[in-house]
Amino acid sequence: MCGNSNLLFTFASHTKTTQVLRSKLLSVHDFKDIMKYSVDKKDRYCIFSLQEENLNSVLAPDLKSEFILQSNEGVPNMILDLSNVKFIDSSGLSSILTANRLWKSSGGSFVMTGVTQPAVKKLIEISRLETVLNIVPTVEESVDFVMMEELQRELQNDGSEEEE
Repeated sequence: MCGNSNLLFTFASHTKTTQVLRSKLLSVHDFKDIMKYSVDKKDRYCIFSLQEENLNSVLAPDLKSEFILQSNEGVPNMILDLSNVKFIDSSGLSSILTANRLWKSSGGSFVMTGVTQPAVKKLIEISRLETVLNIVPTVEESVDFVMMEELQRELQNDGSEEEE
């Protein structure tokens, strides 16, 4: 096992133990514990699509880490696509709220889309997060939403510069 292609560096949570695996050589049976997702970066936004059915305490730390990484890399706006997610627990909601806080504090937008599963919708409604989060039905509408907010921020910045 020599060669960099065999090494995986990850911050994946292992379900059999509660410790976080860091910079560990993973065997094939450990891959089930790695969060599956895709990232589509554009100039003004990033679409982060979670490819998991459950967003729970096992995956939430990894998701938070990814959000922090994307924010630190300067992603101006984040769209979180939950189309594949059928269940979210309180840890999952916490990771989503972390992302919302990260992008709001940096002057960007955080938008959730693909919230179609009844259990996910119900949890968001019960926790009243639809009043806190931007939730848009489709990825395409989310992109439009982000671009409109970008335009609004640009117009506000132009207006404040003229006043000075």
